[in-house]
Amino acid sequence: MVTTSRCLLTLALLSASVCAAQERLYDRKQWLDSTTVVSDDPRHVPVAPGQRGPEGWLVLKGGRVFDGTGAAAVDANVVIEGNRISAVLPASSTQWPSQAQVIDVSGRTVMPGLIDLHTHLSYSEPDTPSEEADDDAAAALRGAERLRYFLESGVTTVRDVGGQGAVPFVLKRWVAQNRIPGPRIFAAGQLITGTGGHGAEGLRPSCHGASNGRTREASGPDDWREAVREQFKRGADLIKLASHYSRDEVRAAIDEAHSLGLKVTVDAETQYIQWAVEAGVDSVEHPLPRTPETIRLMASRKVDSVPTLVPYIYIFDLDGGYFDSTSRRFSFSKAANLALFRQMKQAGIRMGVGTDLVTDWFRYLPQSYITELQQFVAGGYTVPQALVAATRTSAQILGMDDKLGTLQPGKLADVIVLDGRPDERLEDLKKLRLAIRDGHVVLQDGRIVSTPHVPRPEPVPSREQSK
Repeated sequence: MVTTSRCLLTLALLSASVCAAQERLYDRKQWLDSTTVVSDDPRHVPVAPGQRGPEGWLVLKGGRVFDGTGAAAVDANVVIEGNRISAVLPASSTQWPSQAQVIDVSGRTVMPGLIDLHTHLSYSEPDTPSEEADDDAAAALRGAERLRYFLESGVTTVRDVGGQGAVPFVLKRWVAQNRIPGPRIFAAGQLITGTGGHGAEGLRPSCHGASNGRTREASGPDDWREAVREQFKRGADLIKLASHYSRDEVRAAIDEAHSLGLKVTVDAETQYIQWAVEAGVDSVEHPLPRTPETIRLMASRKVDSVPTLVPYIYIFDLDGGYFDSTSRRFSFSKAANLALFRQMKQAGIRMGVGTDLVTDWFRYLPQSYITELQQFVAGGYTVPQALVAATRTSAQILGMDDKLGTLQPGKLADVIVLDGRPDERLEDLKKLRLAIRDGHVVLQDGRIVSTPHVPRPEPVPSREQSK
């Protein structure tokens, strides 16, 4: 009997060990050496060596540098070479190449570009004509417009967590190639949910597994795996899941994503949050209800949170509540949401910044982003801590903190310059003067910078043609 009990205990421990291993993100970086150049996204795809960003050096001289690490702002000079930060020098130092372009930012605050972890670039607005709501061309143009709003608000990185078909991936490529202005994009692709789940209620054409829709309905563990693979095939940087789902379905989707090296975030509520946390999810979106046990489990398993308090402020202020949705069958309020935020902070859960500006709310920017940060402060953060959440912490949640989120040598040059002191007064985030993305100046004096095209010479006729 004792021997049998020991065997059963050993089998249980081995099973738990295997499950725990499956829950963790597969670290594909272990196969890369320092000489392999990879894409600047979580996919880590090898790319050909060559010039990254503009040629030459750019110096931001004489600014007050808030570097996003948590340290207090100091007077310093930021040196950029190509698309990387080369050095952060003392204010008295001029150790940069003589041919560098120097921009005097004296009296202004220099800091990492802001990150928004919860956007939907291609979503329609209330006045969008019905024939354009699910049209890819119209969705791409809507995304291009939103990108400009974010960039003009100091946001140099967005995470698109549910978009129209392939549109988010096309926008990502065009921004990366400097063909359209905007923040760098990390895209999840379609939202994956169970049949009739969040984002798939009703009979809209964009639901029911349509390949070009915003939502991919899945049924059964194998189909949830296939839905994850479809987003990966398109170029997903992460996977976004939404309740409802079964335990087996969410476990299969998370296991598949982690095997592919992608993080998973979930839009879920009540028991579905706990099921996702038990299955190994990386982060949870929104301030939706969950039990104290689930909060403790999130903290112990280091599951992150993107609370997105601001959209629910708008929902309650504009509509009085969240109505007519089977995925919102619970009572909640602005006060309850802030209370949940405080509980998560007290538990030690890492939280990043996302705004979830659906419908036409992106037109409130930059105030909506500032309001989200003000909610962090109301929930117990200091102003500098809120800015760190918007930069370094959000980069950590992206899995990109080795390249983004702080002004340190070797990091990607995503930098903003503002009048005032946003680390003391969040309202000063409205005073954006300069934005740099990937080493390129993309906004100057508050206006989007468009690089003039370089005309190609016309083709010269061959000898045969000229005869």
